Amino acid sequence: MSVDPNRPSAARIYDRYLGGTHNFAVDRAVAQRAVDLVPGIAGIARANREFLHRAVRYALGHGVRQFLDIGSGIPTEGNVHEIARAQDPQARVVYVDIDPTAVVHARQILGADPRTAVVQADLHQAGAILADPQVTALLDFDRPICLLLIAILHFVPDTPELRAALRVYHDALAPGSLLAVSHATASTRPEAMARLADLYTRTGTAMVIRDAGELLSLLDGWDLVEPGLVFGPLWRPDPGDPPVEDPATFATLAAVGERRGG
Repeated sequence: MSVDPNRPSAARIYDRYLGGTHNFAVDRAVAQRAVDLVPGIAGIARANREFLHRAVRYALGHGVRQFLDIGSGIPTEGNVHEIARAQDPQARVVYVDIDPTAVVHARQILGADPRTAVVQADLHQAGAILADPQVTALLDFDRPICLLLIAILHFVPDTPELRAALRVYHDALAPGSLLAVSHATASTRPEAMARLADLYTRTGTAMVIRDAGELLSLLDGWDLVEPGLVFGPLWRPDPGDPPVEDPATFATLAAVGERRGG
């Protein structure tokens, strides 16, 4: 597993937005260019992280104690297992990422934790991920699982392979399972977001900005819980959260869906 410090990584760039230290000069340069294009992008990343926390707590509140986090990125404070175990110390989490940097750091941080695992794999490899011995040893597919696709689908072009993989995940999970998803959207700043997508694409990571309709088409089979697909800060804000004056400026769509029976 090799880490190339001279090639930008979407996971390390995101780590930079969040104020992390697991990034290289090339990542910081791209992150700064992204800030120039979309001022406030670090705040957008933090708001996305807060949505993840709320989604995990929602899952726990509905009896789900297993999490499959695909595109998990580089571990930072407030990771899925930390949020989940604050409520249930027995919660189990599998982290999956294609980026070797994310996998290396995750394994270092988690160590020999028996209720977590880290798998290096591509989102498209649904069958391989679901059959991975680390996954099957930790997750019980006869019971509900929360599938987390946080800020990953906008790095995946719409292809038959993507849709087939998403269907495999859906069909493999037991009724009562949940999907939490967040995704970049053009919102009120289409030109800036288009330039951001171009920046990522030129660094070797294709970025696809989707609108609500396009994202919904990828969520076929999932019944969205209230309030449906909304701008991230509007998805079930915690009591006491200050009101967000213009949620659209966060340029992120978010939703949680439930896998019904049948």
